[in-house]
Amino acid sequence: MSAASPHPAARRPRTAGLLVSDVDSTFIDQEVIELLARSTGREAEVATVTERAMRGELDFAASLRERVAVLRGVPLSEVEAAARAVTLTHGARELVSAAHAAGWTVALVSGGFTSVIERFTEGLGITEIWANGLGTDEESGTLTGELRGEIVDRAGKAARLREIAARLGIDPRRTVGVGDGANDIDLLEAAAIGVAFCAKPALRPHADLIVDERDLMRVWTGAQELLSRV
Repeated sequence: MSAASPHPAARRPRTAGLLVSDVDSTFIDQEVIELLARSTGREAEVATVTERAMRGELDFAASLRERVAVLRGVPLSEVEAAARAVTLTHGARELVSAAHAAGWTVALVSGGFTSVIERFTEGLGITEIWANGLGTDEESGTLTGELRGEIVDRAGKAARLREIAARLGIDPRRTVGVGDGANDIDLLEAAAIGVAFCAKPALRPHADLIVDERDLMRVWTGAQELLSRV
């Protein structure tokens, strides 16, 4: 009997790395919950709460439950419509391609919703997605206005970065975290390189790199330059 093959992590090149990005207003141009709220006529109300949460003025989990409650009764077809309305931030596809070509893993961690993210990332080759679950009533074909499972909060984003790096055998010193709001503070602090992308003031002091141009390739090139110095 031949010897067992080494664990995949043991074969991972030392140059491999992990880039973990927030989604709403970071990897994409929109806030998905606002897209979902359009059919309720309360989009502006939801947007105001989102803005306050991203500035760190509200508890994220509580504010998310409040916003999701607005979605009660929204047809499930609006989930697909929201995914179609999403536009990837300029440079997002190029960032993913460059990262994969360099042997890096790209992960998305989000206070948004898995059912939407999985739709608009199809074909990008991103297999690490961690976000919130939307409660659904299949009989009525609507959203329940509730969340399913554990809420993705700022501590959870950081924990997921550490978990993915450990599971894939990636050196923690070769990790990059990218976000735009207060909910991303722990993620940036957990990463070797924390990137504030077109970010709210609450996040900027926690960043190693600040990118104010909406081009995610600036994130990739800037982070690689910083990593090359260590």
